[in-house]
Amino acid sequence: MLEILLGAVSLGTLWAVMTIGVFITYRILNIADLTVEGSIAMGAAIAARGIIMGMNPYVTTLLALIGGMAAGLVTGLLHTQLKIPALLSGILTMIALWSINLRIMGKSNISLLRMDTVYTMLENMGLNKTDAVMVLGLLFVLAIIILLYWFFGTEIGCAIRATGSNPRMVRAQGINTDSTIILGLILSNGLVAVSGALIAQSQSYSDVQMGTGAIVIGLASVIIGEVLFGTKKFFGRLLSLALGAITYRIIIALVLKMGMPANDLKLFTAITVAVALSLPVLRQYFMPLRKSFKEVE
Repeated sequence: MLEILLGAVSLGTLWAVMTIGVFITYRILNIADLTVEGSIAMGAAIAARGIIMGMNPYVTTLLALIGGMAAGLVTGLLHTQLKIPALLSGILTMIALWSINLRIMGKSNISLLRMDTVYTMLENMGLNKTDAVMVLGLLFVLAIIILLYWFFGTEIGCAIRATGSNPRMVRAQGINTDSTIILGLILSNGLVAVSGALIAQSQSYSDVQMGTGAIVIGLASVIIGEVLFGTKKFFGRLLSLALGAITYRIIIALVLKMGMPANDLKLFTAITVAVALSLPVLRQYFMPLRKSFKEVE
């Protein structure tokens, strides 16, 4: 059981990077960006192709970041310059990335068995694969949280946060909301692609379909983090995202351990997200019932 939990925590740290990216678009920009389903696979594809070509794993991870940022830029331009709705812009980019990812890899999947990855250095220091993934994942997550906390405290970062809250007020202050939206999408998808690169190297393969359902996993992690660990302070909210991703992975591991078929995982995740998102509405229905029961007692 301990081994299962450690594996869930190590994988959760990698998905936490993607969760933070989803948080930027979903909570800060107030945009449901489906680009992430393509950009996470793109990050994995770039990292895997670079590694089998003999490139340094850290360099390939950096290239994955750049690739994800480019995907976010395309979505941002489609939405802000061509006035295509944000949801449809993300879908269009996601569909295009399917073909692009196939061209990057040259085939539907790439194996990284016996290849050097970003975790190899820690493994050479005596750590097993799970511990190496956990340590490096935590370092990545903490570094990203600190950098984002600093960035969103700057003038540009505050403008991005304000754009999602009240775009009319931001435009009245003379700020170009198109630029802030594009920047937010670039930042979000860059982080998602880094997550894909780290996940591919941890599981020793990249697959063109690994992004399927990623947005639902990201939303589930965001909601779990906000419900269980969320705080009003921005730094605390960023930490809660990482804890939410780890908690989600632990829940999945325990559910599988209890006998749930792996084929039902996406259904379980979808139901979890639907229930969590509908909590405010459900409370409105159940609160009167609760009061009536108290009156009867």
